[in-house]
Amino acid sequence: MTEMAQGRLLRWLRPWVFPALLAAAFEWYARRAAALGSDALAPPSAATRALVGAALDGSLWHATGFTLGTAALGLLLGTALGLALGLVLGISRRAAQLGFLSIEVLRPVPCVALIPLSMLTFGFGVRMELGIVAFATFWPLLVLVQSAVQQIEPRLLEVSRVLGLSARERTFKIVLPAIVPRLFVALRLGVALALVVAVTVEIAANPYGMGYAMMIAQQSFEPALMLAWLGWIGVVGFAVNAGMVLLQRLVARRMGALS
Repeated sequence: MTEMAQGRLLRWLRPWVFPALLAAAFEWYARRAAALGSDALAPPSAATRALVGAALDGSLWHATGFTLGTAALGLLLGTALGLALGLVLGISRRAAQLGFLSIEVLRPVPCVALIPLSMLTFGFGVRMELGIVAFATFWPLLVLVQSAVQQIEPRLLEVSRVLGLSARERTFKIVLPAIVPRLFVALRLGVALALVVAVTVEIAANPYGMGYAMMIAQQSFEPALMLAWLGWIGVVGFAVNAGMVLLQRLVARRMGALS
């Protein structure tokens, strides 16, 4: 193996050193606790076997698909509303002044506080979870988009007025391209928040998805399966974030921001 290949291998392996050490330490601790008579914890090896079992019987894919699908729909709705209103508030000072009080009153409301209202309105299922995820992701998108628009170089907007561009042309030709980098920052935040909120709603109220499956495992006194779901949620979150980073790079390269 050449030195270059060895260097690449070491760079690839280095980030996995700490997780491997952490897993080994937890394996030792869980086995020691089991030897002392405690069944509250399960070693990672048992959690891995439980995860494989859930994958083979299909429950893993069904619950993952429900959570990701609902989180994606809620994020899509929250992003669309947050982007549209953020553009309006960022471009128009009058609109920002009119909406300031309402936004500052509603924005601090915890999204989980809407669970009782959503249950009464939509019942259990996709619509309840979707509404809460949309509410949670709407506010960071709104605030970040509004801030990004307000920080656009004023000369760009002045040039657009001199050229006689309509509001629609100004938005699509000047404003949106100028805020793309910050928009992706907002989207990455929204993606992480959507997954967290979706799982939280499933743990608290909605009898579907990964959060509910983890709760059932806990209530059934199956620590290995519970730990398997916990680890799998982390893996899914990591994969979703990696996908967003890749998409951001592709869009930036397409726009000429990267060579």
